[in-house]
Amino acid sequence: MRLSVVVPTYNERTRLGELVEAVFAVFAAHGIDGELVIVDDGSPDGTGALADELAARHRIRVVHRAGKLGLGTAVIDGFAVASGEILGVMDADLSHPAEALPRLLAALEGVPADMAIGSRYVPGGGVRNWPLHRQLMSRLACLLARPITPARDATSGYFLVRRPCVEGVKIAAGGFKICLELLVRGFVESVVEVPYTFSDRAAGESKMSWREATGYLSQLRDLFRFRQARPTPQRYLRVRSDLP
Repeated sequence: MRLSVVVPTYNERTRLGELVEAVFAVFAAHGIDGELVIVDDGSPDGTGALADELAARHRIRVVHRAGKLGLGTAVIDGFAVASGEILGVMDADLSHPAEALPRLLAALEGVPADMAIGSRYVPGGGVRNWPLHRQLMSRLACLLARPITPARDATSGYFLVRRPCVEGVKIAAGGFKICLELLVRGFVESVVEVPYTFSDRAAGESKMSWREATGYLSQLRDLFRFRQARPTPQRYLRVRSDLP
C-alpha cells in the first residue's frame, strides 16, 4: 500500500459519501495505490454506519470509537490500523480538495521530504468562505508556532508524512493541531509545503471554538518545552508552487 489517508469524522454523514467518491476518483486517475481510514467518534447522525456501507464498495478501513475523544487521537488511532508506507490526514467536509493529494504525494516523494503540508499560507495557497476573525486567528496561530518549526502553515489539517517519522510518537494534545504536534514530537527532519485553497465547510457543525483556541496556547507551551529538551533542526526545503 502506497498511501493511507486518515479521515476523522463526527456527524459528517452529509458529506462523507461525496468525499469518498472524490478521493477514489483521484486515486484511479493518478494510479495511486491508496486507501481511506475513517475514524468515527460515535457520530449520532449515523456517519459510522455510512462508513461501513462505503467500506463494502471501496478500500476503506473503519475505526469506531465510543465518543468524542479528540481529532488528534483519532489520527493516531487511524495511523495504527493503516497499511500505507505514507500516511495522510484530511477533513471529511470537503474543505480539503481531494485533487491536491497527487501534488502532495509528488512533493513528498520528489523532493524528497519527510512531510508534505497542504498550505494556505505560501504563494499559490489561500482560503475561501472564511470569516475574517477565523483568518486572523489562523494566521496568528501559525506565526506563534514559527520559533519551533519553519513550516508556514504548521496548523494545517491536510498533510502527508512518512510512516517511520510518526511511528511510536506519543502526542500530548488531543485537539486540532495534530500537524504541529507531529512536526515537533515526531521525527520529521525535512518539510515541504504545497499550496492549496481551503474552502470553509458548507454543511455540518464547525469544529473550531474559542475553547480550542485557548487550548492551543497550552499546546504551544508544552511543545516549546519539548523542543528545548529534544532539539531537532528541520530543513524547510521549498514551496512547490510549480506543480500542476
